[in-house]
Amino acid sequence: MAWDTEGTKRKILDAAVAEFAAYGPDGTTIARIAQRAGVNKERIYYYFGDKRALFTYVLRDELAKVARAVPVESLASEDVGEYAGRVYDYHRSRPELIRLLRWEGLAFDGEVPDEEQRREYYNTKTAAVVAGQDAGALTKEIDADHLMLFILALAGWWFTVPQVARMIAGPESEAEHVRRRAAVVRAAQRLARS
Repeated sequence: MAWDTEGTKRKILDAAVAEFAAYGPDGTTIARIAQRAGVNKERIYYYFGDKRALFTYVLRDELAKVARAVPVESLASEDVGEYAGRVYDYHRSRPELIRLLRWEGLAFDGEVPDEEQRREYYNTKTAAVVAGQDAGALTKEIDADHLMLFILALAGWWFTVPQVARMIAGPESEAEHVRRRAAVVRAAQRLARS
């Protein structure tokens, strides 16, 4: 019987996302990830290395997923509000990414794994804002890098501090998510208006 290497790796990654999102890289163990995945610890070490290496791999994989799911090329032709709305939708369906990024910020002092590569990825997002500014579709009163960070914050903050969102805007429901998404779209459009 052949060993399903890719299936095993996927089980490990799914378990690692859940564990790291819930407990962070310092709060979980390889043993807990292995138990959740239904594999032995040696498989994790063999495929991914130690816990920090696995956390780095998980975050890289999750960032690649959001990049594929919510691309942005030019905010000269794409509506900035709808882009923010798509980012909101992604984080609603996959709140683990926000949690992983929060844990990364707490666990790493200074530069984080893959920082240079990730900086390039974020630079492409900023370039989309510059294209919108150059076309006159977006304001030049806010620097492009700051504007992109503000847009990402508008869309993601709901899932960064869901308890605060609940206290201010009420409990989550489908109607509340529709209202929140509409507010994100309008706020991004107004913020970025030229």
